[in-house]
Amino acid sequence: MDPKELTTGLIQFVIFLFSTTCHEAAHAFAAKRGGDPTAFNSGQASLNPLPHIRREPIGMILVPLLCFAVGSPMIGWASAPYDPLWARRYPRRAALMSLAGPMANFALVLIAALLLNAGAVTGFFSTDQAGGIMTFLGVLFSLNILLGIFNLIPIPPLDGFTALALFLPESASLRLFDFGVQMRRFSFLALLLGWQYFGVILTPVKVTAIHYLLPLFR
Repeated sequence: MDPKELTTGLIQFVIFLFSTTCHEAAHAFAAKRGGDPTAFNSGQASLNPLPHIRREPIGMILVPLLCFAVGSPMIGWASAPYDPLWARRYPRRAALMSLAGPMANFALVLIAALLLNAGAVTGFFSTDQAGGIMTFLGVLFSLNILLGIFNLIPIPPLDGFTALALFLPESASLRLFDFGVQMRRFSFLALLLGWQYFGVILTPVKVTAIHYLLPLFR
């Protein structure tokens, strides 16, 4: 592996840690605003990646590095604790808490797009020193599209599953949560299947995002 590939892998890993930390911190803040301080009190409402790494070292460190080693897009997982009794009492608040994570990823996509467009308009990216910054912003843009969209797939334990409660009556939301608990033992299989066919969803979304958010890079 040449030094350029190693540098790119390091950039991807740093951005993965930062993006996943933002995702989980958004969950924690949204839950606290909704009345559940569990994640906030456990230190998850932090942009410091260490509390998130301590909670999920395999998903935050080992799996992303293995993805890089085998040439796969960098993916992994983290989690923020919450009170399941609070979620059952306020299913729509729990749904909003779930959506907060992907929304943080999409906010990072917009920030990356803004900076990429600004750099292109000002001519900054034509300088020799700008190559690393452009690579960083490009990975930030692409990886957060992947993380945001993947987490919205409506299968447990992904955020998109709990977010379905926004569109259901309360009684149906409670049955949905019960189903999610029952399916927890099959979560890994569901995630593998979701990842297997994820490209069908990701590719058109990414092409559309580039078309509308990065017109100067089409």
